[in-house]
Amino acid sequence: MLSNLKAQPADKILALMAAYREDPRPGKVDLGVGVYKNAGGLTPVMRAVKEAERRILAEQDSKSYVGLAGDPAYSNVMIELILGESVARERIAAVATPGGTGAVRQAFELIKLANPNAKVHVSNPTWPNHVSILKYVGLESVAYRYFDSESRGVDFAGMLEDLGKASEGDVVLLHGCCHNPTGANLNLTQWQQVVDLINEKNLVAMIDIAYQGFGDGLEEDAKAVRLVTSSVANALVAGSCSKNFGIYRERTGILMAISADAETSVVQQNLNYLNRQNFSFPPDHGARVVTTILSDPALRADWAAELEEVRLSMLGLREQLAEELREQSGSDRFGFIAQHRGMFSQIGTTPELVEKMRADSGIYMVSDSRMNIAGLNAQTVPILAKAIVDAGV
Repeated sequence: MLSNLKAQPADKILALMAAYREDPRPGKVDLGVGVYKNAGGLTPVMRAVKEAERRILAEQDSKSYVGLAGDPAYSNVMIELILGESVARERIAAVATPGGTGAVRQAFELIKLANPNAKVHVSNPTWPNHVSILKYVGLESVAYRYFDSESRGVDFAGMLEDLGKASEGDVVLLHGCCHNPTGANLNLTQWQQVVDLINEKNLVAMIDIAYQGFGDGLEEDAKAVRLVTSSVANALVAGSCSKNFGIYRERTGILMAISADAETSVVQQNLNYLNRQNFSFPPDHGARVVTTILSDPALRADWAAELEEVRLSMLGLREQLAEELREQSGSDRFGFIAQHRGMFSQIGTTPELVEKMRADSGIYMVSDSRMNIAGLNAQTVPILAKAIVDAGV
């Protein structure tokens, strides 16, 4: 049987990481993997996480299963963090998942259960796993225009035109903030127009929010999600704690499904069922860490303060890089980098020039020119700027 298996294509980012490790050059710069790093190149454990884990270790008296949906307390604190008071609690069904990827997977599975003929409209470009998982679960994906490679902003007219072709019951997948891979976001006026289109055509909104707090702040980054979920009949929200709590390896995510009051119990039953089929009980440690932090005012304040430090450090790197490129190129054409938000920016160049930067300067970024801003520090910003200019980007 196993001899019938076919080799799978290598993951581009993992292959990039391997090539980076094997590169002996001392000045190499890793901008590929989507993990936050501080100025010393470390992905630190946040202070509040350490304290929450200390408390859990001292107080936890059982490792028994929690439940198919995870701990209800975790769902409640995450709903409050992401949705605030924008949606009545009785309209929300929720389950804990293994990371934000698990939440996305369960959302697609739920869509297939509810409407196997639904098409899922995804931005061009989007996080590669979106399209990969859709293909695996057997749902059709349709790309809509999003990134303008000339302005390095959002092609909003193209986006609306493409979404206008969606059929009733189709799903529109949106990035809640800090668009991955481009860093280019909609403004609230544009978000309202998307909401109007969703309602006009009876579409279903799905929002993937993996970077809350990395863009313009915890509350600001949630505004679009809250606008959408408070304005449509049905919505799915896939949330992740990997980035803003720094607990990547704990695989801590949540899927929320918003529906009419009478449907919520049935939706919850289906979410529980999907968890049971895919992994039974979701992991609890990361969820318990998050619940401990968000339920304690002092821990929550310390976590929010450290997260703000992370956000401001990335903004500072964006501004430094934009200024360095302005000086080295004698042009303002890279000003968009300071306007993008989150960990990533897509500089809008060709795979050939990306490879040239790797070969000539040891700059490692994904072939579509997505770079992880958090992979930089004050010393490597000038190196990157010089490589971009020298390559003729």
